[in-house]
Amino acid sequence: MTSEIVENQVSTTDRSELSQLIVQSVRDISERLIRPNIRQWDETQHFPAELFKQLGDLGLMGMLVPVEYGGAGLGYREYVAAIVELSRVDGSVGLSMAAHNSLCTNQILMFGNEAQKQTYLPKLATGEWIGAWGLTEPNTGSDAGNMRTTAVRDGDEWVLNGAKNFITHGRSGHVAVVIARTGEPNTSRNATAFIVERGTAGFSGGRKEDKLGMRASETAEMLFQDCRIADSQRLGEVGDGFVQSLKILDGGRISIAALSLGIAYGAYDAALAYAKEREQFGQPIANFQAIGFKLADMATDIEAAKLLTYQAANVKDEGQPVTQASAMAKLFASETAVRVANEAVQIFGGYGYTKDYPVEKFYRDAKLCTIGEGTSEIQKLVISRQLLK
Repeated sequence: MTSEIVENQVSTTDRSELSQLIVQSVRDISERLIRPNIRQWDETQHFPAELFKQLGDLGLMGMLVPVEYGGAGLGYREYVAAIVELSRVDGSVGLSMAAHNSLCTNQILMFGNEAQKQTYLPKLATGEWIGAWGLTEPNTGSDAGNMRTTAVRDGDEWVLNGAKNFITHGRSGHVAVVIARTGEPNTSRNATAFIVERGTAGFSGGRKEDKLGMRASETAEMLFQDCRIADSQRLGEVGDGFVQSLKILDGGRISIAALSLGIAYGAYDAALAYAKEREQFGQPIANFQAIGFKLADMATDIEAAKLLTYQAANVKDEGQPVTQASAMAKLFASETAVRVANEAVQIFGGYGYTKDYPVEKFYRDAKLCTIGEGTSEIQKLVISRQLLK
């Protein structure tokens, strides 16, 4: 793949300079292609599939994928920078880009065999195909060991039955990585990962969720009814599905921290600009201590979230265990996004409660960050277990 990002990655070894190039490129495309459409996409829940092909042309849909498979061959630091800038404008776009990269694409990259990588990564990395990832089910969130979606071996094939819900790109994804139970409920190593292409008999998209926020990022069911796939579609060894998922979520939580950070920046930027322009009693409201202190707290929390997020990205890039760092980053950044968006609405007052101004959308979008890819409570559980090892 030739893209602006890849070409410049080859020509410079300065990662700071490369990150700045990515930031500017993403800002440009966000202003041109995303900002004019935010309200329409949000109100109609339109998933802008055509946009993601353009992001693929820029190199953003395969940021972590090596160049030999058509990707940009970059690290988590650059990946975080891109998610932050997209989410600063529209969290929905940041969420879809992150889910595509961190979950479906990354699991094939990390655990696929060479044939699977050659088949799927080039299409995913260029944005020709959109990826989905299926772990969550209607009856199981964090209790994944009790999942009801099963895969039963039948000769050289597997037969999948069940349902996944809250799946990003559950309807529109061209290919999905699906974790299904291949053993008894609540037993060790009882799940296996599979690659399932859209169009496979017995695989369909179900109900699309009508969400509070992130409405331009499609969230839907994936349904399996006697869905037959070849054993060549299995990712890794039988029983490794949940172990793989935990490793994928370690990286995925960094992307949600970046998503949270971008939303917090967007809400803060809007609130700061408004506080400087809005006048009461003959002066900008930013001059009043009550507002100034809010802005100070928001800026401080954002800076702390930024440091935690980039620290986790650096740990990941260094190949070190990242479970604790990613959980801390996700926990703090997501809660920060909620706090900052809430304060932004407060600074706008009544106008913040209307769709004429951007902060109500940041407010709605932020909450998902404390839920998706592990709730804040689950992050605390992960962190505490790491501390007590």
